[in-house]
Amino acid sequence: MIRPARPDDVPVIHRLVRELADYEKEPEAAVATEAQFHDALFGENPVVGAHIAEHAPGDGDGTAVAGFALWFRNFSTWTGNPGIYLEDLYVRPEHRGRGYGKALLKTLAELCVERGYDRLQWWVLDWNTPSIEFYRALGAEPMDEWTVFRLDGDALRELGGSTAS
Repeated sequence: MIRPARPDDVPVIHRLVRELADYEKEPEAAVATEAQFHDALFGENPVVGAHIAEHAPGDGDGTAVAGFALWFRNFSTWTGNPGIYLEDLYVRPEHRGRGYGKALLKTLAELCVERGYDRLQWWVLDWNTPSIEFYRALGAEPMDEWTVFRLDGDALRELGGSTAS
C-alpha cells in the first residue's frame, strides 16, 4: 500500500534517510534532524511531500514501512509547467523486488498526470546499476548530456556574501 506521509511517520522517514545514506556510502552527510523533516513536511510552509510504502506482515502483527519517496514540485521554463523532482526513493533491502519502488514511482507519475505536470525527474548515482536498470525498465531515460553542479559550504557562503561558518 502506498499512502501520503503523516506527521507520525517523521521518525521512520528520518531512519530511512539514514539507511539510504549508508547505502550510498555517505552516512556522515545525512545530518538532517527529525525536527527539520517535520517542519519541511508538515510545518507552516511545507516544502516537500512524501509517500510511504507499507506492507502487511504475514504473521498478523500489523503493518511496517517498506520504503518511501520524498519529493518536491519544480518548474520547467521550457514547457511553462510544474513537475515533480524526486529527492529520495528508498526501499529497504528486505523488501526489494516486490514492487514497492515501482508503486511509489507510479503514485508520483499519477500525481503528475492528475495535476497537469510535465515531468517526473530524479538523479541516480552512476555506480547504482540495479537502480539504473530498474528505472530504464520503467521507461525513464538518462539525461547524460547534463552535468549536475552544487554550491554548498564555504563556497556557498562566500558567493552569498558571508564567510562566517
